[in-house]
Amino acid sequence: MTDSVSFDLIPIEQDIPGFAPFFGAWLCEGPVNLVVDVGPARTAGRLTASLRAHGLTRLDYILLTHIHIDHCGALAALLEAYPSAKVICHAKGIPFLVNPDKLWKGSLAVLGKLAEHYGPPGPIRPEVLIAHTDSAIEGLTIAETPGHAVHHLSFLYGGRMFAGEAAGNYFRISGRDYLRPATPPRFFLDVCLQSVDRLLSFEDQPICYAHCGSNEHSRYWLTAFRHQLLLWAELIQAELRRGGEDVLARCVDELLSNDPNLAAFESMDPPTQARERTFTANAVKGFLGYFSDDVHA
Repeated sequence: MTDSVSFDLIPIEQDIPGFAPFFGAWLCEGPVNLVVDVGPARTAGRLTASLRAHGLTRLDYILLTHIHIDHCGALAALLEAYPSAKVICHAKGIPFLVNPDKLWKGSLAVLGKLAEHYGPPGPIRPEVLIAHTDSAIEGLTIAETPGHAVHHLSFLYGGRMFAGEAAGNYFRISGRDYLRPATPPRFFLDVCLQSVDRLLSFEDQPICYAHCGSNEHSRYWLTAFRHQLLLWAELIQAELRRGGEDVLARCVDELLSNDPNLAAFESMDPPTQARERTFTANAVKGFLGYFSDDVHA
């Protein structure tokens, strides 16, 4: 299977400062042609044009790691370009793809102007949607990996692991590794750790992240991510115990100063640093919500 499948990251250019690069779709070509995640609605035309330029004339399946609008937004447009394609996603996500109004309103509430940059997702015809429990693609393993989202999936195909954001976000910045949790509210640390352990149970293989990063060794980086989650829990709990004001901002500063996996932050240009501060703060909010329950304090 591995020898008969080729893999390419198809970048999806954005017009948002600090978001170049940030989004990409993973293209797997072989006996079955797959795309994993499709990026925001606003840049659907760019994804379609890139796939056409790549020479993709047939698309069999689109796999969604989760239905956040920056990962599923371009779905309606891509299905227009490749009308024979089917979509595999978590069963819980199907109603929100058929009628995306609630998904869009929730995205606006959480992301604000960033959601407007991404654009609203269009409705998807029910007949093209396949629940993850009903998938029957030869050689495809689907792992339920909640943590980033309750409807999050990871895919193993052709000797590669497509971990979505269950393994955090990984980038190479000026030749340096950068790994950041993606733990927005509502977040449950124990559930997230269980998902990481589930991915660690598979053999070591190249790992492809949901945005635009990849690495050759899944187990090394999954282990690093597991340690990172526990470090964040320790540092954030310490700030909570200190009390006082500006806990969120203090947590972000503390993490940027003391998490070695974030050290490449200093090598980023100012717009990219602003992006990462925003997403780091959102990830911290997930931890703060988790620890606000006395059971976890």
